[in-house]
Order: sequence, then structure tokens, then C-alpha cells
Amino acid sequence: MPDVVDLIVQDHRELQRMFEELRSDPSKRKALTPMMSTLLFAHSRAEESEVYPRARAAGGEDDVEHSQEEHLQADKLAEQLIALDPESSQFAHVLDELIHAVNHHLEEEEESVLPHMRERMDADELTTLGERFLAARAEHLGDQPDDMTKEQLVQQARNIELDGASDMSKDQLKSELDERAEE
Repeated sequence: MPDVVDLIVQDHRELQRMFEELRSDPSKRKALTPMMSTLLFAHSRAEESEVYPRARAAGGEDDVEHSQEEHLQADKLAEQLIALDPESSQFAHVLDELIHAVNHHLEEEEESVLPHMRERMDADELTTLGERFLAARAEHLGDQPDDMTKEQLVQQARNIELDGASDMSKDQLKSELDERAEE
């Protein structure tokens, strides 16, 4: 069984492959965009619920907060992208923004969060976390931004240390997180 770091990196490479295909072959955009967004959302939710809390506990508070903020931005861009006509010029523009944002996030995560986890966690813990990551990712396959539960929004808020999140309504929480995505 691959450990959590290997699983995350595998998803990163698959997302980058999909991005390249979306960019280079516009005829595939209509079919490939929902597949890409499905993987992106499921991967993000699994990291947020399983990986980030553990990485934070292992001393990666700043990295987790920054990574969560980047997830919020990527979610917002992906949500915009899937609402667009794949043949429009706006689609190409938002796709470029999404690719840039996600590639930046992947690079930072692979340079800081993941190596930090390898240093601070033993092999058994990384493997167990990999199993939990896969289970959470499978649970969220097919989810889209509108499917976010209040519990998931509260977890995102915890990851960025947003005070008072559990006392906010789902709409208030979404609004606060959207504001952080725009910062």
C-alpha cells in the first residue's frame, strides 16, 4: 500500500496531465472538465479532512493554513470553470488561472507539507493516513462545490484558524471562506 505522500503526489501528476490535455486539446474540454473537477474536489476534501489536521498536529500549522487558502482559491476557480461554455474564450482564461493556481499549490505542497510529513511521521502512520485519505477521496468523488456540507466548511475554517466558525450558519461560513479565497 502506498503511503499518503505517494498517493497525494499521484493525484497531483494526474491533475497536471488533465490540465495539459485541457489546454492542448479544446475538443476534449466538455468531457474532461467534469472529470478534472471531480478529482480536484475529492482530492481537496480528503486532504482537508484527513491530511491537514494530522500535518498541523505534526507541526505544520503555517503550511496547512496556506495550503487550505490555496484550496479555497482553486475551488472558486474550478466552480467558475465548470459553469462556462468550454468553447468560450472566458473558459480558456479561467482554465489558465486554475492551472496556474493549482500548479503553484502542488509545487508548494510537494516542497514543504509533504516532506515535513515524511520527516515527522513514521511509515505506519503515513500508510494508515494513506488509507484514510483514499477512503475520504472515494467518499467525495462526484462532489461539486455546491455539495459542501457545513461540517466540511467548518473543517476548512479550522484549517485556516478562522475563529467562530462552528457558530456561523452555513451561508455565513461560505461567505467568510469565499472572502479568504479572494485575498
